[in-house]
Amino acid sequence: MMQEMFSLEGKIALVTGASRGLGQAMALGLAAAGADIAGLDRIECGDTCMQVQALDRRYHTIQCDLSAASPSDLDRVVAEVVKVYGRVDILLNNAGIIRRAPVLEFSESDWDDVLQINLKALFFLAQAAARQMVAQSEATQGGGKIINIASMLSFQGGILVPSYTAAKSGVAGLTKALANELASKNININAIAPGYMATDNTAPLRADPARNAAILGRIPAGRWGDPTDLQGVAIFLASAASDYMHGAIVPVDGGWLCR
Repeated sequence: MMQEMFSLEGKIALVTGASRGLGQAMALGLAAAGADIAGLDRIECGDTCMQVQALDRRYHTIQCDLSAASPSDLDRVVAEVVKVYGRVDILLNNAGIIRRAPVLEFSESDWDDVLQINLKALFFLAQAAARQMVAQSEATQGGGKIINIASMLSFQGGILVPSYTAAKSGVAGLTKALANELASKNININAIAPGYMATDNTAPLRADPARNAAILGRIPAGRWGDPTDLQGVAIFLASAASDYMHGAIVPVDGGWLCR
């Protein structure tokens, strides 16, 4: 019985930013729990595809550049998932970018690019997926799960990343706003807030001896997070085990926020 609560057998998950890093790791976690995956990225997701198929799950690649995606483009993404798999049960809104510069020098393009991918595209893809989930729920009482990727900077200001902080603060607020309207429709909206993870986005920080030491010195766990550290919480939020969770922002940060 307990294992069934965490099973994703027969579920269809759309994962954005699935080609590498956090998105790839979480896609593999969902697949290991039984889900078939539709992986969205602007580049080919061949490695993720092979690893998902090695778990005996299906994988469908959707190439889409979220930096230029309109709401109608995102409607078509969901429609493609439904055409291929018949439904969508889980949306994992992971794709994101970061731009670093001092506040006094930060450019409009760096502001717009980050807000487009990290917040605007996230909202309109959630909207498109939720419409499909509502239709499914009315037909089968199925509902769905939407998992957004927030950040430690949903809680803090950070330095040199004003557009990223604004976007991730927006993700946290938007997760709560969506939950307020969609919980009654049998759709769970929650977010994961990763701490400092060893990904391409944090490579400049890890390469800077002073910044790397300062960050590690504040993490009680004493290490950078690995993308696989997010697999368990992603499975939990995608499964029946989290059916009474709505609007939660779950930190996975090695204890960073405790300090």
